[in-house]
Amino acid sequence: MLAVILVVVEAPTKKYWAPQPGRPCRAGSAGASTAYYINRFRSPCQPTNITVYEASDYVGGRSTTVNVYDDPAEPVELGASIFVQVNRNLVSAAKEFGLVTTRNANGRPKDSPDMLGVWDGEVFKFVQNEGGFQWWNIAKLLWKYGLAPVRTQRLMQTVVGNFTKMYDAPNFPFSSLSQTAYDLGLTAVTSETGYDFLTAKGVKPPFSTDIIQASTRVNYAQNLGEINGLLALVCMSTDGAMAVQGGNWQIFDGMLRASGANLRLNTRVSAITDQEDGTYLVSSSSSATSLLHPETETDPTPQSVSTYDEVVLAAPFQFAHLKLPSSLPHPPDTIPYVRLHVTLFASPHRLSPLAFDLSPSVPPPAVILTTLPHTAYISDPHARAPAGFFSISTLRTLSNPLSPTGPRTEYLYKIFSPQPLNATFVGELLGFATRADSLQGIATQDVSWLHEKVWDSYPYLPPRVTFEEPELARGLWYTSGVEAFISTMETSSLMGMNVARLMVDGWEGEGKAEVEDHGEL
Repeated sequence: MLAVILVVVEAPTKKYWAPQPGRPCRAGSAGASTAYYINRFRSPCQPTNITVYEASDYVGGRSTTVNVYDDPAEPVELGASIFVQVNRNLVSAAKEFGLVTTRNANGRPKDSPDMLGVWDGEVFKFVQNEGGFQWWNIAKLLWKYGLAPVRTQRLMQTVVGNFTKMYDAPNFPFSSLSQTAYDLGLTAVTSETGYDFLTAKGVKPPFSTDIIQASTRVNYAQNLGEINGLLALVCMSTDGAMAVQGGNWQIFDGMLRASGANLRLNTRVSAITDQEDGTYLVSSSSSATSLLHPETETDPTPQSVSTYDEVVLAAPFQFAHLKLPSSLPHPPDTIPYVRLHVTLFASPHRLSPLAFDLSPSVPPPAVILTTLPHTAYISDPHARAPAGFFSISTLRTLSNPLSPTGPRTEYLYKIFSPQPLNATFVGELLGFATRADSLQGIATQDVSWLHEKVWDSYPYLPPRVTFEEPELARGLWYTSGVEAFISTMETSSLMGMNVARLMVDGWEGEGKAEVEDHGEL
């Protein structure tokens, strides 16, 4: 039986799209994983034609890189910078494709004795001198916060252990995300805010609001009183943090290549229509466009229509800008997404101690996360960033070949914030005076390279116990329901793998039924 598959990848698959509304993003984890695992699961006697539609001109989805100084030898992630050892699909794929991974903290400057600090806009609540985002096995935590770190680690290990059961029988594949989450005890964690769940388990302030909240803010731009308990604990699962040299997007590029899929770049899908024979018509048009330079988009070609046996929508429906079959019982829910600003820049200046009320002789930590002052948390758990940012990371040192005085050493910074940064903020942060009206107006002697980006990065993740199911209608699949459960590269890959398994199992069941019917005749 010939099975013809369509994977529709449109608009922002969670992360990294240009400031103009409606601009597309790279084919991401869910779409690439669906294609890859269909190829893995199918029988050699069951040829499958896989087509991937992608509105942009390259693949990678939630992992997007740009080149510092426009130098291909200096790529830097705009986000989705790390994955961890427990991320089974990403780790195994990186190994299969021969990709080189590095520890997250590799390359960070050693100018400061402190690797990481948690800043509440007034004082550093906690600093540590090694480990990057690795919170565990640090005597200083136990000394300051008592048994709260131990309780948190045990809770995290239990919850993450239950989550990993979703990869294997009898829980895999799952036709209902809501039911499977319930069966594994995970909805008991998603049903409460992180603050309430942790408090009930004996993990209370100041550890929860200093450390765990710093993690939920850097990962999801949400406070502990907003985000659900499952995500709060997932944020603390940081063991074995790693990244692929040159960009994590190479994992998804490798998946698409291995799948043998027909990849149609620069192609937007406008409508999916069901037919009486159970197949789907897909309307699409091609155009030359670039995510990084959307102003270069050309007029689309006339609509073309193709027929497919099954369709996978591998992007949040609200960003896909396409029409679904009118017979669909209900379209996927529209859920609010976080609007996040990322600013990357290179400068010869180090972070100024004065910006953080430190002695001039005390350098700030290389990575600064943020929390809220306790009084602010109590009065407004939805407060965004009294400090003006969610995180500041000093990524690495660079040699600027474009400096007019010859190559000079510079530092590469990455800042997540709820609003655009301004020149005054950056000047105070790095300790230089400027009269510039915008970041672009800062003198190149102070900021030599700059890249700003805005995206709808991930959903708001409040308590909930039901989630969008993977099959919207017979043969019409949806991967982004997992976004409201856990929003990561790995969980998108898991849902793509799950949909692939359900599809292949369905074909095999149909084939068996056909053989049995033929035998009865």
